Amino acid sequence: MKLIVAIIQDQDYRNLGDALRENNFRSTRISSTGGFLSTGNSTLLIGVDPEQVDQVVDLIKTHCHARTQLMNATPTIGGFMGAMPHYPVEVVVGGAIIFVLDAEKINLTQLLQPEASTPPEQK
Repeated sequence: MKLIVAIIQDQDYRNLGDALRENNFRSTRISSTGGFLSTGNSTLLIGVDPEQVDQVVDLIKTHCHARTQLMNATPTIGGFMGAMPHYPVEVVVGGAIIFVLDAEKINLTQLLQPEASTPPEQK
């Protein structure tokens, strides 16, 4: 078994999630935050058989795109940080970071509610 860990932008999750479900892949989504821009990301955990890794990676590449975004930069000149006006800088964000890990075992456990107990018959 393989565990695919994919970090994607939140805005790419809907299309990728739909594509994964259409191709019968289950995933778990964990909300995460990037360290550089502090924007919302989604971290997906996807357990697959080794022969399915390329198919999932192709789906991620198809549905997660890099894009440019304006970010306010603050100049830092000789300890006067913040004393000067902010100015926008265009940065590239998005795409995906994909890790493929060996997983010894992936176990899907579904807990069911116990059936309502029936009182024992009285004799």
